[in-house]
Amino acid sequence: MHPEASRPSTPKQAWEAMLKGNQRFVSGEPAHPRQDIDRRTALAEQQRPFAALFGCADSRLSAEIIFDVGLGDLFVVRNAGQVIAETILGSLEYSVEVLGVKLILVLAHDECGAIRATIDDTKGQMAASGKFIHELVAKIKPTVLEANRRGLTDIDDITTMHVEDTIHDMVTRSRVISDAIKSGKLAVVGANYKLLEGEIHPIVVHGEIE
Repeated sequence: MHPEASRPSTPKQAWEAMLKGNQRFVSGEPAHPRQDIDRRTALAEQQRPFAALFGCADSRLSAEIIFDVGLGDLFVVRNAGQVIAETILGSLEYSVEVLGVKLILVLAHDECGAIRATIDDTKGQMAASGKFIHELVAKIKPTVLEANRRGLTDIDDITTMHVEDTIHDMVTRSRVISDAIKSGKLAVVGANYKLLEGEIHPIVVHGEIE
C-alpha cells in the first residue's frame, strides 16, 4: 500500500488514529500495522508521518508500540522530561512545515524521573551530579516552584502543569506551529501516559480535534 493511502489528512483524523491505536495497545490486541517489507520499501524515498510526538525519553514510552502504528507514521522527538529546547522546536517545526504532520502530541507520564529530580532539587535533595542533568532540571524548576506557590506538591499535578507550560512555550515561541494551529492545519495535544494501564489521558488541546 502506498504510504499516502491511509494517512490521516486532518488534525481530527490524526488524533482519532492515535486514540484507536492506543486502545488496541491497552486491550492487548495490537494490529502492528505498516511494519512489513512492503511498507519499508514504499517509504525508502520519502516519509510522510501524520503526527509528531514530543515525549519523555523514558524507556516505557515506546511511541510506535503504545500507539500501535508503523514505519513512517510518527515523527518522534524525545528527551528526559519532554523539555523544550531550540533543537526540539526546530525538529517540531520541521515536522509541521516540511513533513506536513497534522498533530503534535506532547506526551508526559506518571512518576517521571526528571520531574521527580526537580522536586528533589527544590528540597536540596537531588542525588545526580551531572552538569547537564542540572541544566535540564533548571528548565523544569520554574514549573515546580509555581506549583508549590499554588499549594500543589503532588507529582501528577506538577506533571500536568509541566505539560501545559511546555505547550504554551512551544506555541508562543514558534510562529510556524502557532500559525498552523490558527489555520486549522494542525492541532497540539498534551497528554499524560499511565504506565500501569497503558492509557493516554488528554490534558490540554490547541486546535480542532473534535
